[in-house]
Order: sequence, then C-alpha cells, then structure tokens
Amino acid sequence: MASPLESTIAPGRPERAGRPGVSATDVLLLVTCLIWGANYPVVKYGTTVLDPLAYNGARILLGTVVFVAIAAVWGGPVSRRDRWALLALGVLGNGVYQVLFAEGVAHTRAGTAALILAATPALTATIGRVTGVERVGRRGLAGIALSASGIALVVFGRDAGGVTSGGTGGATLLGNVMVLAGACCWASFIVLLEPYTHRVSLLDVSALTLVGGAVPLLLGSLPAMAHTAWSRVTPLTWAAIAFSGIGSLVIGYLFWYRGIRVLGPTRTSIYSNLQPLVALAISWMLLAEIPTLRQGLGAATIVAGVILTRT
Repeated sequence: MASPLESTIAPGRPERAGRPGVSATDVLLLVTCLIWGANYPVVKYGTTVLDPLAYNGARILLGTVVFVAIAAVWGGPVSRRDRWALLALGVLGNGVYQVLFAEGVAHTRAGTAALILAATPALTATIGRVTGVERVGRRGLAGIALSASGIALVVFGRDAGGVTSGGTGGATLLGNVMVLAGACCWASFIVLLEPYTHRVSLLDVSALTLVGGAVPLLLGSLPAMAHTAWSRVTPLTWAAIAFSGIGSLVIGYLFWYRGIRVLGPTRTSIYSNLQPLVALAISWMLLAEIPTLRQGLGAATIVAGVILTRT
C-alpha cells in the first residue's frame, strides 16, 4: 500500500472525486487555504520593508530551489513534450501571476486583495466551460454573475479617504485591477494544468512550473534584488520570505495540485473562498486593516456566487 506522501505526489487519481465525507484531499486543501490566507498579510509586510520585486524574487527563488532539489531525488520520468508544456504553463501561473499578485498586494489592502481573489472559482468555471474541461449549468452562470457583482463592490467600494484608521495604506484601483488580472491568470493556469496532474508526478509538476515562472520573474527582479542590502534584512523579514517561499509555494502548491488532480479545477478552487476569512482576520489583528461594510457586502456576494457555482 502506498504511503500518504506517495499517494499525494505520484501520478494518477488516488481517491474518488465524488467520495462523500471529508477526505485527505479536503484536509490538505483546508491547510493550504490557511497557509495562503496568512500569506496575504505576510506579503503585505514583506513588500513594505523590501522592494516588491526583490521580495517576490527572493521567495520564488527559495521555493524553486527547494522544489527542484526534492524533485531531483523523488521525482519521476517526464516526457520532453510534457516538460516544455509545464515550463510554458509555469510562465503564466508562476511568472505573470506572481508579479501581478505581489505588485497588486503592494498597492492595495491585503484583505481587499484576498476578497478579489475569492472570485477565482467563478473565473475557473468560466474558463473550464470555454475550454471544454468542465461544464457549468444555470446555477453556475448565476454564481459567476454574483461573483462579478461582488468584485465590483470590493474594487469600487473602498473608503472615500482611501486610508483606514491605523491602517498601513489606502487601496488603489491600480492594485485592485492587478490582483484581478492575476486571478484570471491563475484560473487559466489551473484549468490548463489539470490533464498533466494525472500523468506526471506532482513534485515534477510543481518543480517544472516553478522553474518556468522563476526564469522571467528573476530576470525582472534582478535589478531590485541587486540594489537590496540583504545583510541588513531583519530575521522577521527573512521569516516572511521563508513562509512565502516554502510554506506558500512548496507546501501550498503540492497540496493544491493534488486537489486539482482529485477534485478537478473548479471544485478545488471553491476552497479559495476560505482564504479571505483568514486573510481579513490576520490583517485586522496584525496590520490594523479594519474591514468596511462594503467589503463585507462584497465578500457575502462573492461567497454566494461561489456556492452557486459549486452546486
């Protein structure tokens, strides 16, 4: 019998997607949501003490090195065609997306960014339907419309002054748009990635997509990284980089890709609606980002849309 680790990283479908009750995949996805939800305020902190490109480049480099090292030991064979396809997908999912994510969070509130990205399941369902990977019924379409309305409330329903009491900075339209564009990239990425999770080890999927995204990302980040006084970086900032690099990328991606393989792109993306709750709670406690009434209404609308899409 395969060990839990082997069933997580090996190719194939280790458990049935329609299995009732809470499965190992459900638990791993819940852990991922906790990690990714906490990552919003962590990235917000990191990009306030370091240049966003330098911070993002450091965490991507760390995550890539760790994953490549692990895959070199425990990974499996990958065909040349799949290798190039995964590298190309990595440019979209771990290159373009990560830049938009880090820059967007740096120019808006962490809680606002989390709420916008909560619309990812609806975006995933839409792209899945267009590409023929998944079909969405009337309730799904209604959920997509509700999520779009929630996005509008979050993006345009900010405080008139742009800064909350005790906050770390005001939300900007540019930051919100960048986060939304990143959500579109991520949704496209996980839909296109789904077929490869069935025939390639998840370690190799993760390593190759990270390498694909890391190459252009690091090229763009090198100037900022070169001008950063790394010897003066505090232990707390290094801890933030380690959490964003190993926790968010290595652990989070491995568990998330298992969900895509077992449950499918849309059902896995549904779990992302838990991330705003974690992010808002941590942002409130650590960054004094007090949620507004409009944000709450937008969150409820997005979650309602996600529930309709799920059913």
